[in-house]
Amino acid sequence: METLMTMTDEQLVADYSNGNNFAFDVLLSRHKQSVFNYIYFTVRNRELAEDIFQDTFIKAIMTIKQGRYTETGKFRAWISRIAHNLIIDYFRQEKNENTVSNDEVAVDLLNNQSLCDGTIEDDMVKMQITSDIRKLIQYLPDSQREVLVMRYYQDLSFKEIADQTGVSINTALGRMRYAILNIRRMADENNIVLTM
Repeated sequence: METLMTMTDEQLVADYSNGNNFAFDVLLSRHKQSVFNYIYFTVRNRELAEDIFQDTFIKAIMTIKQGRYTETGKFRAWISRIAHNLIIDYFRQEKNENTVSNDEVAVDLLNNQSLCDGTIEDDMVKMQITSDIRKLIQYLPDSQREVLVMRYYQDLSFKEIADQTGVSINTALGRMRYAILNIRRMADENNIVLTM
Protein backbone atom coordinates (compact mmCIF):
# COMPACT_ATOMS: atom_id res chain seq x y z
CA MET A 1 0.00 0.00 0.00
CA GLU A 2 2.88 2.38 0.77
CA THR A 3 4.16 2.19 -2.82
CA LEU A 4 0.75 3.29 -4.10
CA MET A 5 1.12 6.54 -2.16
CA THR A 6 4.29 7.44 -4.05
CA MET A 7 2.86 6.64 -7.51
CA THR A 8 1.85 9.39 -9.93
CA ASP A 9 -1.83 9.77 -10.85
CA GLU A 10 -1.15 8.20 -14.25
CA GLN A 11 0.53 5.16 -12.66
CA LEU A 12 -2.42 4.77 -10.31
CA VAL A 13 -4.88 4.90 -13.23
CA ALA A 14 -2.88 2.22 -15.05
CA ASP A 15 -2.71 0.09 -11.89
CA TYR A 16 -6.46 0.47 -11.33
CA SER A 17 -7.30 -0.45 -14.93
CA ASN A 18 -5.21 -3.59 -14.40
CA GLY A 19 -7.44 -4.60 -11.49
CA ASN A 20 -5.91 -3.00 -8.39
CA ASN A 21 -8.89 -1.34 -6.65
CA PHE A 22 -6.65 0.16 -3.96
CA ALA A 23 -5.07 2.33 -6.66
CA PHE A 24 -8.40 4.07 -7.21
CA ASP A 25 -8.85 4.58 -3.46
CA VAL A 26 -5.56 6.49 -3.45
CA LEU A 27 -6.68 8.60 -6.45
CA LEU A 28 -9.98 9.33 -4.72
CA SER A 29 -8.38 10.36 -1.43
CA ARG A 30 -5.83 12.48 -3.33
CA HIS A 31 -8.40 14.47 -5.32
CA LYS A 32 -11.72 14.25 -3.48
CA GLN A 33 -11.36 17.51 -1.55
CA SER A 34 -10.45 19.72 -4.51
CA VAL A 35 -13.10 18.14 -6.79
CA PHE A 36 -15.81 18.40 -4.13
CA ASN A 37 -14.86 22.02 -3.34
CA TYR A 38 -15.06 22.92 -7.03
CA ILE A 39 -18.52 21.34 -7.38
CA TYR A 40 -19.84 22.83 -4.13
CA PHE A 41 -18.51 26.30 -4.98
CA THR A 42 -20.36 26.12 -8.31
CA VAL A 43 -23.73 24.65 -7.24
CA ARG A 44 -23.89 26.08 -3.68
CA ASN A 45 -25.89 23.11 -2.38
CA ARG A 46 -24.18 20.42 -0.28
CA GLU A 47 -26.60 17.59 -1.10
CA LEU A 48 -26.49 18.31 -4.83
CA ALA A 49 -22.68 18.69 -4.66
CA GLU A 50 -22.40 15.24 -3.05
CA ASP A 51 -24.58 13.70 -5.80
CA ILE A 52 -22.54 15.29 -8.59
CA PHE A 53 -19.32 14.34 -6.79
CA GLN A 54 -20.37 10.66 -6.68
CA ASP A 55 -21.47 10.77 -10.34
CA THR A 56 -18.10 12.30 -11.28
CA PHE A 57 -16.12 9.44 -9.78
CA ILE A 58 -18.55 6.81 -11.10
CA LYS A 59 -18.08 8.24 -14.60
CA ALA A 60 -14.31 8.26 -14.10
CA ILE A 61 -14.38 4.61 -12.97
CA MET A 62 -16.45 3.58 -15.99
CA THR A 63 -14.23 5.50 -18.42
CA ILE A 64 -11.06 3.93 -17.00
CA LYS A 65 -12.57 0.42 -16.85
CA GLN A 66 -13.71 0.69 -20.49
CA GLY A 67 -10.16 1.62 -21.49
CA ARG A 68 -11.26 5.06 -22.76
CA TYR A 69 -9.04 7.14 -20.48
CA THR A 70 -6.27 8.74 -22.50
CA GLU A 71 -3.14 9.55 -20.55
CA THR A 72 -2.29 13.23 -20.64
CA GLY A 73 -0.45 13.55 -17.34
CA LYS A 74 -3.32 15.71 -16.08
CA PHE A 75 -5.69 13.47 -14.11
CA ARG A 76 -6.90 16.35 -11.91
CA ALA A 77 -7.83 18.47 -14.95
CA TRP A 78 -9.58 15.45 -16.50
CA ILE A 79 -11.62 14.64 -13.37
CA SER A 80 -12.50 18.35 -12.98
CA ARG A 81 -13.70 18.42 -16.59
CA ILE A 82 -16.02 15.46 -15.87
CA ALA A 83 -17.39 17.34 -12.83
CA HIS A 84 -17.79 20.51 -14.90
CA ASN A 85 -19.75 18.68 -17.62
CA LEU A 86 -22.03 17.02 -15.03
CA ILE A 87 -22.73 20.42 -13.45
CA ILE A 88 -23.70 21.83 -16.87
CA ASP A 89 -25.91 18.76 -17.48
CA TYR A 90 -27.62 19.37 -14.13
CA PHE A 91 -28.29 23.06 -14.92
CA ARG A 92 -29.64 22.16 -18.37
CA GLN A 93 -31.93 19.50 -16.92
CA GLU A 94 -33.11 21.90 -14.19
CA LYS A 95 -33.87 24.53 -16.82
CA ASN A 96 -35.92 22.07 -18.93
CA GLU A 97 -37.90 20.85 -15.89
CA ASN A 98 -38.75 24.42 -14.93
CA THR A 99 -40.09 25.33 -18.37
CA VAL A 100 -43.78 26.24 -18.24
CA SER A 101 -45.87 24.67 -20.98
CA ASN A 102 -48.10 26.98 -22.95
CA ASP A 103 -49.15 24.69 -25.79
CA GLU A 104 -52.67 26.10 -26.34
CA VAL A 105 -51.45 29.56 -27.36
CA ALA A 106 -50.61 30.06 -31.05
CA VAL A 107 -47.50 32.16 -30.35
CA ASP A 108 -45.73 30.63 -27.37
CA LEU A 109 -44.46 33.66 -25.47
CA LEU A 110 -43.65 31.79 -22.26
CA ASN A 111 -41.24 29.37 -23.92
CA ASN A 112 -39.61 31.85 -26.28
CA GLN A 113 -35.93 31.87 -25.25
CA SER A 114 -35.24 35.14 -27.06
CA LEU A 115 -37.78 36.97 -24.85
CA CYS A 116 -36.40 35.64 -21.55
CA ASP A 117 -33.72 37.05 -19.31
CA GLY A 118 -30.82 34.66 -18.86
CA THR A 119 -30.63 32.82 -15.56
CA ILE A 120 -27.61 32.85 -13.28
CA GLU A 121 -26.93 29.29 -14.47
CA ASP A 122 -26.98 30.47 -18.12
CA ASP A 123 -24.54 33.23 -17.25
CA MET A 124 -22.24 30.74 -15.45
CA VAL A 125 -22.32 28.36 -18.41
CA LYS A 126 -21.62 31.22 -20.85
CA MET A 127 -18.71 32.42 -18.69
CA GLN A 128 -17.25 28.91 -18.57
CA ILE A 129 -17.65 28.46 -22.34
CA THR A 130 -15.97 31.85 -22.95
CA SER A 131 -13.15 30.91 -20.57
CA ASP A 132 -12.72 27.50 -22.26
CA ILE A 133 -12.61 29.10 -25.72
CA ARG A 134 -10.00 31.63 -24.59
CA LYS A 135 -7.82 28.80 -23.29
CA LEU A 136 -8.20 26.81 -26.52
CA ILE A 137 -7.32 29.88 -28.63
CA GLN A 138 -3.89 29.92 -26.95
CA TYR A 139 -3.11 26.53 -28.54
CA LEU A 140 -3.85 27.64 -32.11
CA PRO A 141 -1.02 28.32 -34.58
CA ASP A 142 -0.07 32.04 -34.55
CA SER A 143 -1.58 32.81 -37.97
CA GLN A 144 -4.95 31.26 -37.05
CA ARG A 145 -5.03 32.88 -33.60
CA GLU A 146 -4.24 36.29 -35.12
CA VAL A 147 -7.17 36.13 -37.60
CA LEU A 148 -9.60 34.85 -34.97
CA VAL A 149 -8.67 37.59 -32.47
CA MET A 150 -8.91 40.31 -35.15
CA ARG A 151 -12.31 39.07 -36.33
CA TYR A 152 -14.04 38.29 -33.01
CA TYR A 153 -12.31 40.51 -30.48
CA GLN A 154 -11.40 43.52 -32.64
CA ASP A 155 -14.47 43.18 -34.92
CA LEU A 156 -12.46 43.69 -38.13
CA SER A 157 -13.79 42.66 -41.55
CA PHE A 158 -11.92 39.99 -43.52
CA LYS A 159 -10.79 42.72 -45.94
CA GLU A 160 -9.30 44.71 -43.02
CA ILE A 161 -7.66 41.54 -41.67
CA ALA A 162 -6.21 40.75 -45.10
CA ASP A 163 -4.83 44.30 -45.42
CA GLN A 164 -3.28 44.31 -41.93
CA THR A 165 -1.72 40.85 -42.21
CA GLY A 166 -0.60 41.19 -45.82
CA VAL A 167 -2.50 38.12 -47.10
CA SER A 168 -5.44 37.67 -49.48
CA ILE A 169 -9.03 37.67 -48.21
CA ASN A 170 -9.26 33.96 -49.13
CA THR A 171 -6.20 33.18 -47.01
CA ALA A 172 -7.70 35.10 -44.06
CA LEU A 173 -11.00 33.19 -44.49
CA GLY A 174 -9.12 29.89 -44.69
CA ARG A 175 -7.19 30.62 -41.50
CA MET A 176 -10.43 31.47 -39.72
CA ARG A 177 -12.03 28.24 -40.93
CA TYR A 178 -9.07 26.16 -39.70
CA ALA A 179 -9.03 28.04 -36.38
CA ILE A 180 -12.69 27.13 -35.76
CA LEU A 181 -12.14 23.51 -36.85
CA ASN A 182 -9.11 23.23 -34.55
CA ILE A 183 -11.00 24.67 -31.58
CA ARG A 184 -13.84 22.17 -32.13
CA ARG A 185 -11.37 19.30 -32.45
CA MET A 186 -9.52 20.29 -29.25
CA ALA A 187 -12.85 20.68 -27.43
CA ASP A 188 -13.96 17.19 -28.55
CA GLU A 189 -10.63 15.62 -27.60
CA ASN A 190 -10.81 17.17 -24.13
CA ASN A 191 -14.56 16.64 -23.57
CA ILE A 192 -15.18 20.39 -23.42
CA VAL A 193 -18.77 21.46 -24.01
CA LEU A 194 -18.95 24.68 -26.05
CA THR A 195 -22.71 24.93 -26.46
CA MET A 196 -25.51 26.05 -24.14
